[in-house]
Amino acid sequence: MSNRYAFFEKQYIGRDYIRICIRLVMAAFCFAAYVYERDRDNTRDLFLVVGFGIIGVSIALLFLIQYKTIIEHKKIIIDGLWSAKRVEIDLNSIVKVRKDTYSNYLFNNPVYNLHRKGSIRFYSSGKDAVVLTDTDGFEYYIGTQRPNEMYLVIQAEMKS
Repeated sequence: MSNRYAFFEKQYIGRDYIRICIRLVMAAFCFAAYVYERDRDNTRDLFLVVGFGIIGVSIALLFLIQYKTIIEHKKIIIDGLWSAKRVEIDLNSIVKVRKDTYSNYLFNNPVYNLHRKGSIRFYSSGKDAVVLTDTDGFEYYIGTQRPNEMYLVIQAEMKS
């Protein structure tokens, strides 16, 4: 499938390492509370069920795609989860491309098509992003796991 496009990448909701650690700590707390609970009533069993529920949701989130980034024919297509609107960015209107860090914060929420302070943001996990500036000065922050490759492909598509 990646042979048809100049660039193809999938971003998954559940593959952010900090969020995985948070969910695992919550599940470990539930399992520890299950073991050390002195009462033998229903609350003990509830800790076990919630702990396994957290693990189950974490496993399901590992395979849930938040968005796909496709670069082809001088366009960047970002296709989101289920009912999210498909976003197409025409590379003919882009005047500047650069690699940058997505945010300086340790915790970043996954976002899709977030309009904020003169920019549109797409982010799932990682620290890197490719920033596109169009003719109106509007910036598109596209989070990616492969910023160097995406940057080079965008430059090649803009020149061709």
